[in-house]
Amino acid sequence: METFLLEAVMGQAASSGGGFSVIEMVKNAGIVVKFVMALLVVFSITSWAIIFLKGLTLRKAVREGEVFLKLFWESRQLEEIYRGCRDLTFTPLSELYKAGYRELERFREGAPGEDMTLKAAGPKGPVTKKEAARENIARAIRRTATSEITRLERAIPFLATCGNASPFIGLFGTVWGIMISFHDIGESGSASLAVVAPGISEALVATAIGLFAAIPAVIFYNHFTNKIRVLESEMDTFTADFLNILDRHIL
Repeated sequence: METFLLEAVMGQAASSGGGFSVIEMVKNAGIVVKFVMALLVVFSITSWAIIFLKGLTLRKAVREGEVFLKLFWESRQLEEIYRGCRDLTFTPLSELYKAGYRELERFREGAPGEDMTLKAAGPKGPVTKKEAARENIARAIRRTATSEITRLERAIPFLATCGNASPFIGLFGTVWGIMISFHDIGESGSASLAVVAPGISEALVATAIGLFAAIPAVIFYNHFTNKIRVLESEMDTFTADFLNILDRHIL
């Protein structure tokens, strides 16, 4: 299984002069080094799966966000915006709007026609029901924003873990392989280059695979983190704009 996974990720490399083969070196490696290589290959495959799926999700979130903002600023009725954003499931902006709109509808259904002052007074005096409604809407939006950020960040920490841990796991396999090589050298009583080089080269493959798994994981972790930070900033801006519109025209 270890050899099959490695071949699926790295393939077979051959030099023009001497039949150099990564697969052959993996076959000749010890059981511990093979286990390390197999673990790193699993890390790499999982990382690339996350990279593909998360990249697709964030790309759709950005595109749907542009569609939603166009709908939001061009529409004159809140109900029209709500109906139009039902199918926009990837962008967090539509989820924020739907949460705020549902809270607004609850306020409209339960608000009395005359008395708009709550009996309970806050630290700054009596609190009107409009103020309470605005606070409830803002709270619903903040709660939804936290949920959406969690959804966007899901599985991304694995990329950071892979990027940080893979080189050290590969280094462990390399050190272990070199230890075994020197042990075999001591038993054979020969320290010629022909005896030392094959074992060390086999051990170094583990470090190479570790770097192969770590480098794209780190690159895409930083890329996705930056894109999520931009989306989070857009969410904050939209929340402020939405609440301002409610204050001026609705509440």
